[in-house]
Amino acid sequence: MRIVVTGTDTDIGKTVFAAGLAGALGASYWKPIQSGLDGGSDAERVAALSGAAVLSEAYRLTTPCSPHRAAEIDGVTIDPDRLMPPPIDPFVVDPLVIEGAGGALVPVTRELLYADLFARWRFPTVLVARTSLGTINHSLLSIEALRARSVPILGIAFVGEANEDSEATIAAIGKVRRLGRLPILDPLDRATLSAAFAKAFDITDFAA
Repeated sequence: MRIVVTGTDTDIGKTVFAAGLAGALGASYWKPIQSGLDGGSDAERVAALSGAAVLSEAYRLTTPCSPHRAAEIDGVTIDPDRLMPPPIDPFVVDPLVIEGAGGALVPVTRELLYADLFARWRFPTVLVARTSLGTINHSLLSIEALRARSVPILGIAFVGEANEDSEATIAAIGKVRRLGRLPILDPLDRATLSAAFAKAFDITDFAA
């Protein structure tokens, strides 16, 4: 089983959600491209928050910006063929949680968006959205972009303080399953994330 985690924007809690999901599923984790290495990688953070085994990134870029631009600045050419998930192996990397960078339409190269990659993979995809002001517009645009490419949307997961009307409105207008909401955690560690994820989500909703 493979599940893709994408978002409506950057810095909305997508990596924390991915860590919670990997921990709950007993899954491995893969982020194909890491942009920006100051302060550690997302894979290292997921491993610390979930105990999940992490796969090596296809590309590790030092510049903290969109992969297409980070690669240009770093003098790296991204080959989309290197971004295919590893073969299914239930004894090594399955289940597998795959996290994109930033939002669904972030450029991987100047010819390829993350949503285009997701369409190639055709794995069930979770859209992570914040609950603060602006989330309805960003969420519905992301849903439309994924649907336009026939990306299978498993559902939408929210991160932040409860906003019942916005969450319900997005789910209804976007015609997507509302999976749950992960609160902002302080402190954030493996124990608090595991407990909060178990309370916020029904793990059977992620069965592919």
